[in-house]
Amino acid sequence: MTERGLWLEGLKRLRRNRAAIVAGAVLLFMLLLAFAGPALSPHDAETLDWEHIAVAPQFSAAGHWLGTDRLGRDLFVRTLQATQISLLIGLLATAVSLLIGISWGALAGYLGGRTDELMMRAVDVLYSLPYLFIVIILTTVFARGNVYVLFMAIGAVGWLTMARIVRGQALSLKQKEFVEAAVVAGVATPGILVRHIVPNLLGPVIVYATLAIPQMILYESFLSFLGLGVQEPLASLGSLINQGARDIESAPWILLVPAGFLVTLLVCFNFVGDGLRDAFDPRER
Repeated sequence: MTERGLWLEGLKRLRRNRAAIVAGAVLLFMLLLAFAGPALSPHDAETLDWEHIAVAPQFSAAGHWLGTDRLGRDLFVRTLQATQISLLIGLLATAVSLLIGISWGALAGYLGGRTDELMMRAVDVLYSLPYLFIVIILTTVFARGNVYVLFMAIGAVGWLTMARIVRGQALSLKQKEFVEAAVVAGVATPGILVRHIVPNLLGPVIVYATLAIPQMILYESFLSFLGLGVQEPLASLGSLINQGARDIESAPWILLVPAGFLVTLLVCFNFVGDGLRDAFDPRER
């Protein structure tokens, strides 16, 4: 079966996965709501409504649809903007981890021998270190609360699994006829990696990326919950959950709204990722 045929067959398998399709639809709705929703609200994220401090959700046209926090800020708009921040960090951190992981794994798998041994032993050593502990150190040392440092720190130590996946695929691909033909034709190693190895890794990479995004969002939320992530005036879902946890008895909606958004986001990403894995992983056929 041709490469195009494999993709078409994978898409057919994905369409038969109702859980993945429903999760994808919910995820798309949440993405549209996160970026377009703030414009629909009569309130903004920073205005302090002193007459409505920690009020419950109000469903009137000019009301606070999901309530307000303990400073009178509209929780609907703040939660949507926090979702934007969490998604941005999750996507960028995943992109960083993919860039490092694909480069490292493809090079190790293609070169093989002693180079492969040394590179993968380095991965094993890094695997033995506590992941979140390293991220906490990086974010604390290099500008705590800086969004750019945060996604770089999360992504810079989240590439290890991707490197192992790519390395295994590269070991298999370098035995293929088209790679051997490129070697005989005198194509240099960088050219072979860019033109022949990496393009044929897109299937596993896409699947892993879909599963890695919720993991990165969860790491960011955990750091923000601890006060080591996104800082005021910005907010992420983790920092909103931190604020809501303080008022859980008197105003539970301050916690439940961002927590509900975070849980729904993570569940949808995981269902979509599982559906893509079942559809495009050759071992599932």
